[in-house]
Amino acid sequence: MILFPAIDLKDGACVRLKRGAMDEATVFNTDPAAQAKQFEDQGFEYLHVVDLNGAFAGRAVNGAAVEAILGAVTMPVQLGGGIRDRAGVETWLDKGIARVILGTIAVRDPDLVREACRAHPGKIAVGIDARGGRVAVEGWAETSELTMIELARRFEDAGVAAIIFTDIDRDGVLEGLNITSTLALARAVGIPVIASGGLASIADISRLLEPDCRILEGAISGRALYDGRLDPAEALKLIRDARRLDN
Repeated sequence: MILFPAIDLKDGACVRLKRGAMDEATVFNTDPAAQAKQFEDQGFEYLHVVDLNGAFAGRAVNGAAVEAILGAVTMPVQLGGGIRDRAGVETWLDKGIARVILGTIAVRDPDLVREACRAHPGKIAVGIDARGGRVAVEGWAETSELTMIELARRFEDAGVAAIIFTDIDRDGVLEGLNITSTLALARAVGIPVIASGGLASIADISRLLEPDCRILEGAISGRALYDGRLDPAEALKLIRDARRLDN
């Protein structure tokens, strides 16, 4: 399992939202590059970055901050938020992003996702953000009629590298991951699934290391890392120990 620390960018700073509300943003660091380097120094292997302004604007807004992050770390970075066309995909992959996350466009233009997957094998992920089981788009401002499983199954044979599944109702409120829904999604498709939204403590890490969660690629942690509820050294040691036992 991979534990992805999250950097959510709003107006150039690292923030955390509550249930996706932009007016409920808590600023945790005004230097995203320094935050990324700190995560790398703590031993994290893969960074999750979201351009929150971009998700609403439909284009890159925090591009300078993302580029600064890329310049500060050597670990791979996956990026979502406002990437809505092939040009955006190409631009970020050329700049060194390891994996581009497509969310709104996966609902609006699934063919674009398939084309991007063919052009860039292993480098395209789909972000599925759900509220009440229905997929939300446009920075979570709109809810579609699609269920998370219906959307995921559209890409079963497309070559998607991973699905990042976020339960919006749990995002940023430290109530624990929605393991039930995440596992239901992971069992419904053959695409690797990453859990997001609500990871609150070392108990969540232990739960993710139980046998039924082995089908998951990993999980994303944000607020719990920033406010100290989740100790990075303890979490990463648990994961390393579990990997040794598996091997």
